[in-house]
Amino acid sequence: MPARAVPPEPVFTTESEALVWRHVVGALTSDDVVLANLRLTEGKDHELDLVVLMPEVGIVVVEVKGGSVSVDDEGRWWQHSGGQTRRIHPVDQARDGKYALRHYVESDPGWAHSSRTRVRWGHAVVTPFTHLDDDFATPDCPRWAVHGREDMGSLAERLREVATRQESGHRVPSHDDVELVCEIVRGRHRPRPDVVAEADEREAVADRLTQEQALLLKVTRLLHRVEVRGGAGSGKTILALTQAKDLTRGGNGRPAQRVALLCYSIGLAGYLKRQVAALPRRHRPAFVGTFHELGMQWGAPEGSREDSDFWEVSLPGLMGDLAQQLQDKERFDAIVVDEAQDFAESWWSPLIRALRDEEAGGLFVYSDENQRIFPRFGRPPVELVPLVLDHNLRNTRQIAEVFAPLAPMRMRLMGGSGAEVSFVAAPADDALDVADDQVEALLDEGWEPLHVALLTTGHRHPQQVELQDSRGQDGYWQSFWDAEEVFYGHVLGCKGLERQAVVLCVNEAESRQRSRERLYVGMSRATDRLVVVGDPGVIAEMGGAQVARALGL
Repeated sequence: MPARAVPPEPVFTTESEALVWRHVVGALTSDDVVLANLRLTEGKDHELDLVVLMPEVGIVVVEVKGGSVSVDDEGRWWQHSGGQTRRIHPVDQARDGKYALRHYVESDPGWAHSSRTRVRWGHAVVTPFTHLDDDFATPDCPRWAVHGREDMGSLAERLREVATRQESGHRVPSHDDVELVCEIVRGRHRPRPDVVAEADEREAVADRLTQEQALLLKVTRLLHRVEVRGGAGSGKTILALTQAKDLTRGGNGRPAQRVALLCYSIGLAGYLKRQVAALPRRHRPAFVGTFHELGMQWGAPEGSREDSDFWEVSLPGLMGDLAQQLQDKERFDAIVVDEAQDFAESWWSPLIRALRDEEAGGLFVYSDENQRIFPRFGRPPVELVPLVLDHNLRNTRQIAEVFAPLAPMRMRLMGGSGAEVSFVAAPADDALDVADDQVEALLDEGWEPLHVALLTTGHRHPQQVELQDSRGQDGYWQSFWDAEEVFYGHVLGCKGLERQAVVLCVNEAESRQRSRERLYVGMSRATDRLVVVGDPGVIAEMGGAQVARALGL
């Protein structure tokens, strides 16, 4: 077996270097290592043609000089090639390179902290096309340290001799020594291709584009009742948050206003609260949370999540009565609602009643009708000026292209390029186990737990059930921000939220009512990496032919 070459197929600038490399690699053993084209900055720049590492023998730095090489009566070396002659210093180069590399290795913490003593280092010059007499020698280069044309067949043996004769007073390197030198020379803790870094860069671009899109709010500053419609990834949530802050802060000739920022889901409300908490107090909206939390602030009961009549009838009716009783200081100048398609018909009346001016008070609604995954079809009982966001800023093009057929409008895809969407076939009964495997695969790719979510479209993942039972709803949603945990959720609760890497588990045996919307929401939660797990036939039925083709079904 030949020696191990690092790199395996080096590119040389001269044929002489390539020839010597082939001779050395081919003649040494599999225990030996040959480094090629090593560049080192140690005091000054050094270029080492070859470094030969031989366990139980020594380490030799080799300088190669092609063409015709001569030495004059004064001991000066000359190289004649291509009709030109130039002075060269091969022995100095080899020796300086040896000392520089030895110092670099011995200064490395991995070597210094292991109490390793010095091993044998040598240097040699090879002139593969030049004849050298047997009795050739110079004061700084004995014949056994320089190798000519007639020595190429025995070059490996001669390099072994160099290592034993130049520094015989030092120990021979062990196999571990050789591996450590290779590790030090290659560099340790080097930046690797980093999926998170790429995703963070795309996120920074998306944030910039979303802020540029916020110019839309300046255009609407004279309007007080607006509905902003946009597909997933269009930046609606960021705009809703920005508008609530701008209205609260006032400025540009507008007074500061008392503002409520509402949504339906607990998870999205948690995100909005975290964003607002970082603002100066005078810039924070008066209320941020869910419709239900607003009712409890007014005195409404907590109710039961399983009692749909409470949510659709009792709670909004009670909130309407409570809104009528609010003092002026408790009312709002403007209300901003994100993911408004989730609001029931009966929820709008209490909100309008909570305005200081029911006729002219501000109402700003952000919605995506195709994310209506609850059987509610409420609309505000007032006229709204419609504005449309037709850009996708948050998802990579590869992800957006998959869910684009499900979006409410044709979107311009501006989210940058990323990994292709992966599809893994699995029957509904096995989908959770397969999805768990895909989470592990994402972690192996380099994603951190806080970047990864597993979302289901059917029954909840056991991890989600356990967290909700043990921590309650508020404690469960806190896990969304836990840097040490993968998030396990259901598409019903994750609208408006994002993860850089998502495994969407379609754990349903058949398509059912609003499955298309669930699929749309689930796929669009991933900004950079999406893996879809499920039965191909079921997913094709849910999403239609275009989605099936995009997933390669």
